[in-house]
This record gives sequence, structure tokens and C-alpha cells, in this order.
Amino acid sequence: MFSILIIGNVWPEPNSSAAGSRMLQLLELFSLQNWKTTFASTASESQHMHNIEELGISKISIEINNASFDNFILKLNPDIVIFDRFMTEEQFGWRISKHLPNALKILNTEDLHSLRKTREQAFKLGKEFQYKDLIKNDITKREIASIYRSDLSLIISDFEIKLLRNFFKIKKSQLLYLPFLFHPITPELQENWPNYNQRNHFITIGNFRHEPNWDSVLYLKETIWPLIKKQLPQAELYIYGAYPPPKATQLHNPNQGFHIKGWTNNSKEVMQQAKVCLAPLRFGAGIKGKLAEAMLCGTPSITTNIGAEGMLNKKNKWNGQIANDPYEFANAAVKLYTNVELWKQSQQYGVEIINTRFKKEQYNDLLIKRIKKLKSNIEKHRSKNFMGSLLQYHTLRSTEFMSRWIEEKNKP
Repeated sequence: MFSILIIGNVWPEPNSSAAGSRMLQLLELFSLQNWKTTFASTASESQHMHNIEELGISKISIEINNASFDNFILKLNPDIVIFDRFMTEEQFGWRISKHLPNALKILNTEDLHSLRKTREQAFKLGKEFQYKDLIKNDITKREIASIYRSDLSLIISDFEIKLLRNFFKIKKSQLLYLPFLFHPITPELQENWPNYNQRNHFITIGNFRHEPNWDSVLYLKETIWPLIKKQLPQAELYIYGAYPPPKATQLHNPNQGFHIKGWTNNSKEVMQQAKVCLAPLRFGAGIKGKLAEAMLCGTPSITTNIGAEGMLNKKNKWNGQIANDPYEFANAAVKLYTNVELWKQSQQYGVEIINTRFKKEQYNDLLIKRIKKLKSNIEKHRSKNFMGSLLQYHTLRSTEFMSRWIEEKNKP
């Protein structure tokens, strides 16, 4: 039985973000293995955080730039340490390497932050994203260095796997493709879905703190929704998501059929009540939780190439339509909303995507086998990653001295 320490950037909030759902999937998997799992974070507890202790997961608050963490890990002595996002590995990885050199270090990327940020910068500059832009971004250098320092990195999108392998030349042995983990959608589950005639209106959902989500809400408000509303005067759009700021709630306008609803305790329920999900994402990375949830609820969707990235089935069929131009997006939304046969066919494509791309049992087994293999051959595995050793050597010293300086500076 392994002992696992997960160092989280935030406490898991599965009802707030795809990252929270992903983390909960990992916690449930380790719980099923009867592995002793501890989740630690520097973040403050939040109102929407999941009660992970009901899974048998220990919950610990930790401090950054504080030697108390060293005492904590020496006492816990985990076999495996998982860093949630590269920033966490930067903050605590050197301490793990120094005090627990034999612990297996795994980076859970959630998505490639460097890809998301570089695409965002290109979008705001009004230029087309190019791979060479990644090299100019300091976040890219930090994230790729973190991947090299880790024994294994979990990558949620096959697009990002190809990017890391082909563009950054990272070895296959350093990466593991691990998408969302879902049980299959059975015919029995489909029978319980509300049908076309039982559903009403449009929906979009997503954490308002996530910049791609906020941009998509503004894009809907200013450009796309007026085009849809012109063709469907009676249609309504309901927008759900955690942590809506005042600038979002100010967009609420029932006269325009534009409803900012904010937090919902049951995202699946509101998704199943909707006829069509809208996700006009103009930048981002990873795979999109809102679109996966739409498929799990039998709700067809309209999205962009960015939104569908890493989620299309083998025949490139989508759970609805893909459009990047606002006029094409609006027309596709109207067509899907009003054409019952197209709606039903799109719903079925969503079922196929879930049942072929996100097989929970298959990827659960893959991860467990990979962890066990690496743990039993850690020295041999590390001997083939000289770049990781080199980055670890310099980072251990520079980060350690900076952290200790901050620690001394903060003392009363």
C-alpha cells in the first residue's frame, strides 16, 4: 500500500471547475486502491470545496517558504508526491527532492498553462497563435522545466501530448495521457434524460475566475447572443458559474433573455434542463469540463476549435457543431436548437465521445500500472532524464536559497 501526498494549488472544487473535477477523480481512484492519501494546500478553505475527508483523505494546511513543511514531510514520509500544477512543484519540489529523494514525483498539469496563456496573449494582440510564440513566454520555460524535474507528468489532452513530444521533444517515458475519467453512458442512462421537447433555452457554464470563461461570456453578450436572439426572439440564455464578480452580474438583463445565474449546487440538473450548451471559447487549453458535462447530460453544444480540442471522436464528429466565426456560431446554434433530428444525432455523437475517449476503467488501470512500474524502477528511470537532473541541481540550490531568505525575512 502506497502513501501519497498531493500538494494542491487550491482545495478541490468539483462543482466549480474542470480542474476540481479532475482532482476528485484522482482522489477517488487512490481511495479505491486503499492507498493512504493526504491532500495539503497553502490555500484558504473555500465555501465550495469538496469534503474530501469523506473519501478517507487526510486534509492538511501548509505554508510556503516555511521549514515546518520539511518536518511535515519527514514525518509523513510519502512514497509518492503529486504536485497539482507546475507552480506547486516550483514551490515545494526542491524540498521533496532534498528530504525525500526516493519519493516518486508526479506533476498533474491540469492543462498546459503556457499554452493557455500564450494563446490568450496572441488573442489580445489580435494575432494568430503560432507555436514559436510559446518559446518567448517565461511561463513556458517554467512549466517545461517543471515537467523535466518530475518523474511523470499527467497530460489531460492528446493535443498537448503531441505538442510536448513533437515541439518540445520531451520523451514519451516522462508523460502519461490521462483524460477525464468517466463511466460509460448506458442506454438506461439515456432513457432517463429529458427529451428534446422537455428542454428549454440555452446554457453556458464555467468558473468566472477562469479568463477563457469570462471572455466567452463577454463574447456572447456583445456579439453572439444578439445574433441568436434576432432569429429566436423567445429564447433565453442562462449563465452559471462559481465566483461571479460584480462586472459579470451587471450583465444580467432579463429583457434581452440574458440571465447571469452564478453558482448552482447541481450543474448536471441545470445542464439537463437546457436544450443547447454554448461555449464560444477563443483561447484556452486542456479539455473543457463544461462540454464533457454537456455530453454526460445529453445536451448538444456549439463550440469553437479551441473548445473541442482533444475531445473529437475518431470520425471528427462533435456533440453538435463547431464554428469560429460569430455569425456561423449563431446560425449553428439556431439550427441545432430548432432541428430535432440534428439535435438527436448530435446527442448521440456526444455519447460516442464519452464512451470511446474517456474510459474510466482503462485509464485508471493505465495510471496505477505506470505508478507501480516507476516506483519499482525509479533509479533507472531517472538515469535516462539527464535534463531533469540538471534542472533539479540548479533549481534545488537557487530556489532553496531564495526560499530560506524569504523565510528569514518573514521572521518577527
